[in-house]
Amino acid sequence: MSKNLNRRKFLKGGAIAATATAGALAAPAVARAEPVVLKMQAAWGGGIFLENAKSYVDRVHAMAGDALKIDLLAVNAVVKTSQMQDAVHRGVLDAAHYVPAYWYSKSKAASLFGTGPCFGWSSQEVLGWVYYGGGQELFDELMGSLGLNVVSYFNSPMPAQPLGWFKEHITDASQMKGLKYRTVGLAADVLLEMGMSVVQLPGGEIQPAMKSGLIDAAEFNNPTSDRDFGMQDVSKDYHLASFHQSQEFFEVTFNKDKHNSLPAELQAILKHASEAENSNFYWHNTKRYADDLVKLRDEQGVNVWRTPDSVMAAQLEAWDIVVDRLSGEDAFFAKVIDSQKTYAKNVMNYLNLNQPDYKLAYKHYFG
Repeated sequence: MSKNLNRRKFLKGGAIAATATAGALAAPAVARAEPVVLKMQAAWGGGIFLENAKSYVDRVHAMAGDALKIDLLAVNAVVKTSQMQDAVHRGVLDAAHYVPAYWYSKSKAASLFGTGPCFGWSSQEVLGWVYYGGGQELFDELMGSLGLNVVSYFNSPMPAQPLGWFKEHITDASQMKGLKYRTVGLAADVLLEMGMSVVQLPGGEIQPAMKSGLIDAAEFNNPTSDRDFGMQDVSKDYHLASFHQSQEFFEVTFNKDKHNSLPAELQAILKHASEAENSNFYWHNTKRYADDLVKLRDEQGVNVWRTPDSVMAAQLEAWDIVVDRLSGEDAFFAKVIDSQKTYAKNVMNYLNLNQPDYKLAYKHYFG
């Protein structure tokens, strides 16, 4: 290669580099936009449910990067739990993480979105109804009729809630009559029909109320939360399985104006992070619940019982009375019930025919 050719190549390359450098120097600095910050209050002061709320927030952050941040606040940080929905509606909070049973006093139908009657389905199938059976549309219709400026997503299918903690082993439904019992949502109506006296208390007040004698029995949600509350210190008889709240999930609600002002891709992140949390919740929480149930039994002397069929049969009969009464009083309530029954009859017909008896396999291997 000649010296002249090398020189021409060097000069040409140098000119290109110089042009690129000059272009970089001439380009104006682009200011990075400040992230949108949403203030979200959770109904949980700690424990596994606050972990779940944080998991949802972490998913949003992982997908949104620097474009969107959620400032997660613990229970009562801005308003009381009973005021959270109104605070989101007014824009005092941008968002909330809780369950519909906490605001069902505005409409009995609210409790059907997670804490309604069992039509042979679990939380997984109720969420299927929300996403693919018209449930979300009915919920949006309810929000419109109540004049609430909110948008909600549902996630995290919970296992059936235990019947809970009693001062004796419950072997028959007759033992429950007259007991002062803590629950929330439509479950309160159902247990009243069974002859119980129902008190609705926040989670943190349950154990002290049972310790003081204000209530005789109680449920909250799961073995992990119950153990954290110290229920094993006020009762040694823990009853699993129940139809009073056999399906429930979280509601993540946003101020509608704030939500709709976000770019479409950020709205999609809020929605799809909620959907992704469905699987994570079930995998994560089921393992924790199982581990803590063993600790309650083996380390803390709790008698773990399965609720007798007589109690659960009485619950179903009580549900029939409550649903018939409320359907007669509220056409929208009846509309939601009809929609749920249609979905459950179809989907559970397939699942009941197709699913093997997993308990039979469990006994085969573990006794």
